[in-house]
Amino acid sequence: MQTHARPYRSVLYIPGSKARALEKAQTLPTDAIIFDLEDAVTPEEKPAARALLAQTLSEADYGARARIVRINGFDTPWGRDDAAAFVGAKVDAILIPKVSTAADLQAVADVIPGLPLWAMLETALGMLNAAEIAAHPRLQGMVMGTNDLAKELGSRFRPDRLALQAGLGLCLLAARAHSRIIIDGVYNAFKDAEGLRVECDQGRDMGFDGKTLIHPDQLAVANAAFAPSEAEVDLARRQIAAFDEAQAAGLGVAVVDGKIVENLHIVTARQTLAKAGAIAAMGNS
Repeated sequence: MQTHARPYRSVLYIPGSKARALEKAQTLPTDAIIFDLEDAVTPEEKPAARALLAQTLSEADYGARARIVRINGFDTPWGRDDAAAFVGAKVDAILIPKVSTAADLQAVADVIPGLPLWAMLETALGMLNAAEIAAHPRLQGMVMGTNDLAKELGSRFRPDRLALQAGLGLCLLAARAHSRIIIDGVYNAFKDAEGLRVECDQGRDMGFDGKTLIHPDQLAVANAAFAPSEAEVDLARRQIAAFDEAQAAGLGVAVVDGKIVENLHIVTARQTLAKAGAIAAMGNS
């Protein structure tokens, strides 16, 4: 269960080189935006995309949506210039691609003081070093790069993502051990709403905070899947009320729907209500 209230149900990739997409994103019901200067931008467009994005972020109003910029890696000709361009910018975090060790984070931390960092976990080495990466003091969030991970593993696509489960699990454990946000990887078939729903439900069941998305048509499915349901909100309220009543009577546990409710369940219940409240405050569907 997430330990932060701010919702990250839907995290939409937007190419930093597309002015029209940058404008449209101001109106989309996404909890967060990854403004992408890496995979979504061709090498010849990268300097212009950086300049366009920096100017757009200084002028545009993205409301309550979290603004995350994915820069190019420092092993490319563009990474350091990307990082320097967003020092002091109106962004919430910098996302670093292909983080394999904590040193990859520190290299960016040295260039951009103060700003929270997010890490793309998309290599086998990154999976094995997930705990070290999650422990970095500047890290706020982790994003699963499942396409690159599958490529590196040489795995086949399966709807149950069996080949990726070890890596996903390691990263989830690391994120929760250090109270980091963690977002599931993309679903490539953007016209397949049912397939997306199945994968979102799997990610939610596993414990991810939300889903990275490649198309606005995927937003409604992710927002619904990663939001507390009406039944979950109702249960949380009843658990809290029953536990408060039990404590007033000098008891340490309560019973709701035939199940024991202890303090650990109340922690989860309060987190559920906090998330539901934060979603309602954002006004996203």
